[in-house]
Amino acid sequence: MSSSGHLIAIPYLLGWEYQSKAFDVATHVGTLVALLIYFRRDWVCIIRDFSRHTLYRKPYEPDSNGWMLVPILVGCVPAGIVGVFWENTIETALSVWNIVAPTLVVFGILMLYAEKVGRQNRSITGIGYLDVIIIGCAQAVALIPGVSRSGITISAGLLLGLDRASAARFSFLLSTPAIIGAGLVSLRDGVPSDATGTFIAGFLAAAVSGYLAIRFLMVYLVKRSLNVFAWYRFGFAVLMVAAFVLKR
Repeated sequence: MSSSGHLIAIPYLLGWEYQSKAFDVATHVGTLVALLIYFRRDWVCIIRDFSRHTLYRKPYEPDSNGWMLVPILVGCVPAGIVGVFWENTIETALSVWNIVAPTLVVFGILMLYAEKVGRQNRSITGIGYLDVIIIGCAQAVALIPGVSRSGITISAGLLLGLDRASAARFSFLLSTPAIIGAGLVSLRDGVPSDATGTFIAGFLAAAVSGYLAIRFLMVYLVKRSLNVFAWYRFGFAVLMVAAFVLKR
């Protein structure tokens, strides 16, 4: 549904001032903690199995997850390139309601389309490097506020034939290094001492709500579609346009 879009839209709708850089950084860190806690077993298996294969030249076992580490890192490259070269443009020119509202609609339509045409006949073990690059490019597009990183990467996975659960799992695993990178960039100037309270509140809110949202989504997507989230995006976009009309 786009967390960055909501961070722009909610203050706009309610007439709030910008919530501060510290709050934005806190949401990055809180989301990262939520991801690491929920997928902790996955990451332990991925790193352990990759290390065994690399250090001891042991072949991957049939149920090994170590092979996923390199594809995940490769998939983060497109977003890293876009972030390095166009971060300032994205934060200034694109972080406005009249960008968020259309992207909510356009990528909501993409979610509906992916659900309709996706064959969902491939599991996560069948992901190849072309799939990884395509999903990674989708993640790069998600730097535009209103797109939704998880929404577009899951949709990309569905369009490539992944089943919904596999697309969601790979999407969240792929997001972890990307969010680490984004968090480190955000923290390069540190957190102002007078914003410690804001940082703690934002961190706790993002960590708790992020964990609950991931847990819900991973269970929900086993049997249910993305359609409800697409319709939510349409409704929220209409609300933003209506608020603009009323404020004129």
